[in-house]
Amino acid sequence: MSEVNPKVEAFFTKAKKWREELEALRAILLDCPVTEEFKWRSPCYTFQQGNVATIWGLKEGCVLSFFKGVLLKDTEGLLVAPGENSRSVRIIRFTSVPEIAEKEAVLKAYIQEAIEVEKAGLKVDFRKDDLVFPEELTVRLDEDPDLKRAFEALTPGRRRGYILYFSQPKQSKTRASRIEKCAPRILDGKGLHDR
Repeated sequence: MSEVNPKVEAFFTKAKKWREELEALRAILLDCPVTEEFKWRSPCYTFQQGNVATIWGLKEGCVLSFFKGVLLKDTEGLLVAPGENSRSVRIIRFTSVPEIAEKEAVLKAYIQEAIEVEKAGLKVDFRKDDLVFPEELTVRLDEDPDLKRAFEALTPGRRRGYILYFSQPKQSKTRASRIEKCAPRILDGKGLHDR
């Protein structure tokens, strides 16, 4: 049984929506050999400092999210990508405590498998990235060596987030504007959604 983290306790004290469901997921996680931490404004469960899973309360339900979910076997077919651009994370959605209780044994098996992935030191292969830099970003990076160095120093996920964000608009003017607005964040080493 893992120790309870005081920051997570505060999270649950403030939680209004999906509180009972999140607490049910937490109880299952704490019954596994993980450490409870508080990261990204949510409870996070680690094994030997490697991120295993996190829980989130969303608008339409709550989720158990596996950081390297793409590496899990998913024998029950429960895991889904949270978005079309998700390459590693896989989630399981819930809307009731009975639904969670019914799947407790399966969830513990998935959590144990995620722990085994961490023990084995397995990594998700992110080398196969089919993203194309928008022309405006390529030009801007060629013009500003400091920005180029800062962009290349970002983690692959942060770079990917910016590329997706910069590529969305149809108009070149809007793409260039987004790049200019984000340049200070990139120079500070921050991702698109970092605080």
